[in-house]
Amino acid sequence: MRVLVTGAAGQLGTDLVRHCTDAGDEVVACGRTELDLTDRDSVYGAISSVRPDVVVNAGAWTAVDACEGDPDRAFATNALAVRWLTGAARLVSAHLVQVSTDYVFDGTKPEPYQEWDPPNPQSVYGRSKLGGEREVDPSHTVVRTAWVCGAHGPNMVKTVLGLLDRPELAFVDDQRGCPTFTADLAPAIRRLAVARVPGVVHVTNQGATTWYGFVRDILASAGHDPGKVRPIATADLDPPRPAPRPTNSVLDNAVLRMAGFPPLPHYRGSLEDLVQELVG
Repeated sequence: MRVLVTGAAGQLGTDLVRHCTDAGDEVVACGRTELDLTDRDSVYGAISSVRPDVVVNAGAWTAVDACEGDPDRAFATNALAVRWLTGAARLVSAHLVQVSTDYVFDGTKPEPYQEWDPPNPQSVYGRSKLGGEREVDPSHTVVRTAWVCGAHGPNMVKTVLGLLDRPELAFVDDQRGCPTFTADLAPAIRRLAVARVPGVVHVTNQGATTWYGFVRDILASAGHDPGKVRPIATADLDPPRPAPRPTNSVLDNAVLRMAGFPPLPHYRGSLEDLVQELVG
């Protein structure tokens, strides 16, 4: 395939470019310096000249708390940009894969969220990403994922590895989700693109935990004592975070399962691999 990847310099975009290249695709990698997703003319020009078979939009403004203070920028980057990508992809008959987030849900459901559950975002970031989902043609693909970690870019694994010398850590134990690793997510996205699966698909690694439990796993994978992290409540964060987080971010990968696609592996094995890659 000829694949155009936006957000190509980010943690997911980097692994998408690498995986698609290794699979034999012709890849055009567009980071923010190569393509301004908020500029309609730039988006149409790039896609019209490249004429890709697939466009994967891994570009987004993911600074959740900063989005609260600048909703226009959030919606321009995360929603209106998808309108431009959708229109340009339609002109060249390319299949668009839009990457979205667990933040489209309010997190109050006690069970894992399926693709057919009604969204109810509580933050500007979540509302802007839901706006992006609604710009996608029904025949194209929306991949919702959560708690993304990889070798490139900031994420929880890197944060914790940078705190290993601290005698005590504190992380929230009342937010639950599925850590998802870009080394597993990128191949899954390519499989969905090849099959041109329409509609919303939840894609996360298997296994659910809290941020507190995940940090314990990270410490253990790095050979440190998981007992030095203590659980706290989100309400005890000081200072409090501007954007509300979903209490339950667990996504049921129902479409993957029912459509016969292979599930992503359990997050603990992928965590071990990433920690080894980062610390040796």
